[in-house]
Amino acid sequence: MYGNWGWGNMMGYGAWWGMGWLFMIIFWMVIILAVAGLAKWLFGGSPRGVLPPAGHHKDALDVLRERYARGEIGRDEFEQKKRDLS
Repeated sequence: MYGNWGWGNMMGYGAWWGMGWLFMIIFWMVIILAVAGLAKWLFGGSPRGVLPPAGHHKDALDVLRERYARGEIGRDEFEQKKRDLS
């Protein structure tokens, strides 16, 4: 006769509370993983093929070519040092 007036199943509220925490944890994990993935994509290091293969050691001519490519030395100096190394 009195009905339950919306108070019938009190366990239901506890279940919603627990699920709320679960979804909040999942939500923040997704946000953190998305930010980490974005950071890795933006700042993740050099692209494939730029670095020399493992075990490859640069010789003097490789270093000389890099310095010339970066503009640290001019063409004349590069050619002179290349002749000196050969």
